[in-house]
Amino acid sequence: MKRKILIVDDEPNIVMSLEYTFKKQDFEVYIARDGSEALEILKQEVPDIVLLDIMMPNVDGYQTLTHIKKAKGLEHTKVVFLTAKNKASDIEKGLKLGADKYLTKPFSVKKIVSEILELID
Repeated sequence: MKRKILIVDDEPNIVMSLEYTFKKQDFEVYIARDGSEALEILKQEVPDIVLLDIMMPNVDGYQTLTHIKKAKGLEHTKVVFLTAKNKASDIEKGLKLGADKYLTKPFSVKKIVSEILELID
């Protein structure tokens, strides 16, 4: 069975490069451009992992993570923040809310893939 990833980011270039990379890794890839779109997808799909930006229009990453943690059926879904917010207080907040990992932009695609595979394999 294919592993599923939901990429939530409002920057098209980031989404495109991550989508391409994870498809090459044989993932089923879902894309959301903000938190509200992500929450809609999560009503239908249960990904193994959600790669989540924080600064997005409508519903931000923190709010999205809070919804994921409360949602039935998503208990085993891992959440990784991928964000430009790199202050210690931001990282602490993200991990306190329940993120499994906190990665910062700019990023190495290779590092993200290895971090994610490590989390779900």
